[in-house]
Amino acid sequence: MNNWWHLDIQEAIKMQGANLSQGLSIQEVKTRLDKYGPNQLREAKGRSPISIFLEQFQDFIVWVLIGAAFVSGFLQEWIDSLAIIAIVIVNAILGFIQEYRAEKSLAALKNLSSPFSKVIRDGQHKAVPSSGLVPGDVIEIEAGDSVPADSRLVWISANFGVQEASLTGESTPVAKTTRALEKKDIPLADRANMVYMGTSVASGKAKALVVYTGMQTELGKIAGLVQAIVHETTPLQKKLEEFGKWIVYLCFVMVGMVFLLGWLRGGKIVDVFLTSVSLAVAAIPEGLPAVVTIALALGVHRMVRRHAFIRKLPSVETLGCATVICSDKTGTLTKNEMTVQRIFAGGKLFEATGIGYAPTGEFLFGKKQIRIANYPDLQNMLRCGVLCNGAQLVENSGVYKIVGDPTEGALLTVAGKAGIAREKSEEDFLFIDEIPFDSDRKKMTIIRKHGEQTIAFVKGAPDILLDDCIYIEENGVTRKLTEPDRANIQKINNELAGEAMRVLAVAYRELDKSHEKHDAKITERELTFVGLVAMIDPPREEVKKAIQECKAAGIKTVMITGDHKNTAVAIARALGFFNDNSLALSGEELDKLSDDELYKEVRNISVYARVSPEHKLRVVRAWRRHGEVVAMTGDGVNDAPALKEADIGVAMGITGTDVTKEVSDMVVTDDNFASIVAAVEEGRGIYDNIKKFIHYLLSCNAGEILVMFVSSLIGLPAPLLPIHILWVNLVTDGLPALALGVDPVDSNIMKRSPRKSTEAVMTKERVILMLAQGSLIAFCSLLAFAFVLFIEKEGIVRARTAAFIVLACSQLFHSFNCRSMTESLFKLGVFTNKKLVLATFVSFLLQMMVVYAPFLQKVFKTEPLGLFDWCFVLGVSSFPLWAMEAWKWKQKEDLS
Repeated sequence: MNNWWHLDIQEAIKMQGANLSQGLSIQEVKTRLDKYGPNQLREAKGRSPISIFLEQFQDFIVWVLIGAAFVSGFLQEWIDSLAIIAIVIVNAILGFIQEYRAEKSLAALKNLSSPFSKVIRDGQHKAVPSSGLVPGDVIEIEAGDSVPADSRLVWISANFGVQEASLTGESTPVAKTTRALEKKDIPLADRANMVYMGTSVASGKAKALVVYTGMQTELGKIAGLVQAIVHETTPLQKKLEEFGKWIVYLCFVMVGMVFLLGWLRGGKIVDVFLTSVSLAVAAIPEGLPAVVTIALALGVHRMVRRHAFIRKLPSVETLGCATVICSDKTGTLTKNEMTVQRIFAGGKLFEATGIGYAPTGEFLFGKKQIRIANYPDLQNMLRCGVLCNGAQLVENSGVYKIVGDPTEGALLTVAGKAGIAREKSEEDFLFIDEIPFDSDRKKMTIIRKHGEQTIAFVKGAPDILLDDCIYIEENGVTRKLTEPDRANIQKINNELAGEAMRVLAVAYRELDKSHEKHDAKITERELTFVGLVAMIDPPREEVKKAIQECKAAGIKTVMITGDHKNTAVAIARALGFFNDNSLALSGEELDKLSDDELYKEVRNISVYARVSPEHKLRVVRAWRRHGEVVAMTGDGVNDAPALKEADIGVAMGITGTDVTKEVSDMVVTDDNFASIVAAVEEGRGIYDNIKKFIHYLLSCNAGEILVMFVSSLIGLPAPLLPIHILWVNLVTDGLPALALGVDPVDSNIMKRSPRKSTEAVMTKERVILMLAQGSLIAFCSLLAFAFVLFIEKEGIVRARTAAFIVLACSQLFHSFNCRSMTESLFKLGVFTNKKLVLATFVSFLLQMMVVYAPFLQKVFKTEPLGLFDWCFVLGVSSFPLWAMEAWKWKQKEDLS
């Protein structure tokens, strides 16, 4: 690949076989189009909608559920069969919607290219479809145009600038030049004589020689990176897949033993088989995928209220185990609104408060608030900044925006804080002429008339402008600029630049009548120095607190930006995640590290500056090699590959491009870093709740299996019919499980360390507890069955009814146990989860219907119980709740 920025214009033209005045011939364009292909992004062959939908049925647990549905149909349990099939189909539709949307990311990249371009061909100026551009074409671009292809500039107007934020992260328009650059290896953001597809012209006009089109452009490379990234399943998906297999295998073993015991005891082979298969269908938690999906969906709804929109449901849980947040700087950690913070005028250094474009703030000197009227040098400095300005400060419904260059907008804002309005100033100082900024002079001048006086107001780079000054204004008096003055100004400039601020010098000159021609070489001489103004794109006020919360939660923040290293480090220090032991690397320094070297150092590096999309990918991959769960935030096109590679990609909703939103897992609708932290909190809470209802469902299922297993083992008649188990599994358990999915989040959840992504959904300790609780539920059900059958001698139907009710009600009581494994229900508060109270009440009513509705009595083979039986049944059913409360109390005692 040629380093086009290193070549002078004539060399570039010669290598491309181009002609600046005539352009390419039509025939040559056709030849090159055949050679290079159209100037558009190729979309990798994606999956068809049908294949995406069918892939949703490949999970092991889904196949088991489909098998369970067929078995239920075979047993003529049609309601159960249809319910299971419905669960599978709903899950498949939700999965299809998520994955289909993720496949559309390339369409957004295509939208960044300009549909038509102005080009010179056969000596004529033409407008042609951008897809027809070829290397060697000479294009013309001006303010407002999107750049249609990667091109080498061959001519520019004096004020030509390009907005490259979406590609490089640079927050302000970049001044361009046509000169060849000395170095061959230069970061993309510093290639001042190149323009790139997908960026836009902020000001001026230019001619450029097309050097790369289509997939060879920088935007094309990003498209290729996005296509190359393989989608991986989330930690929750992996764990549920593994856990599902474990449950199914265990159920098959238990059911096989029940079948074997029943057959050995002389039961009819057909009856024993049907009972065993029914138990298998009931034992598998077919409601689990549906409850997980609904819990995630409800979590998404809550997140929307906290300004986080989730595009892919499993990403909710992934956020909960995030250990690293790799954040873009511009617009994510910072406001993306240049703000003046220091002003040097009249030999004094002032501070301006306030952030962003709103003209509200105070002026401080020596940390004390001052009245502007008492400092004429400061007033004059601010007025000169307004009069040498081409931007506009626009207010709409209390929101201030800048039209024009953000740097000039910052000057208007700080003047507005002093009550100096552009409109009034321009009435007093009428516009005559302008000498636009260019990258060679590094200055801009506006000539104005004030009464009989003609004044040139100049601003530019301090080191350049100071050489053109021979006077200085101090205490309202103009005097000669001395060498000590120059040394002091340079010292102040270096200090401000050392704080990563962008510093401008401001000066003026009173012109006499001999200066009728406003030539830069004559006008921008013998100037009177007015002062320095220092500005920065400031950190968001709320981000510092959010980063402290991340620290408390064990989450590391890393900045990855296209901006300069000094600026990035200054912002990172201000936000509190860069200290004396932290490292910062530029893109060039990162290139010198191998992947293994980066892997060893990555934990110590807090800032990456002047980086390319490839660099961002390397950083994300290095962290993931350490087993970390990485969230990557960003808003520009340059962030898209890293967002897709990360465990969770977070796009900005306001400033984010369509590309980043399409490849992301989550969109922050208010562009607020604090919203990401809120989403992490929700993610942790949702995972906690998922564990709660998994614990609940499986401990209940364990109770159902043990009831049948133990009764077979000791020779009792079957305490439950297959339809009883299916009813409890699909109906009675469902509502409490959903209510546990929206249990209030633990107030200390962000003070815990992140859980490991390899951590099992159910730990060994929790499995033991779950089996113990299942055993207790089984014991209570068998106790009720035996009491009615052998003590009261009321017959098998009444005994089964008692066992059926105890099984259902003990599980309803048990749902309150599952809210916390450590805290007492009465400390949490019975009514702090009102949805769970309502769910248990509704489930109990449904259970009563099965026992007392005459048409359901026939279906479920139940009969009403007497008052004494109800007292006994409810007392026995509540035993698991009191037993768990006693266990929690004992655990507290042991710890203390």
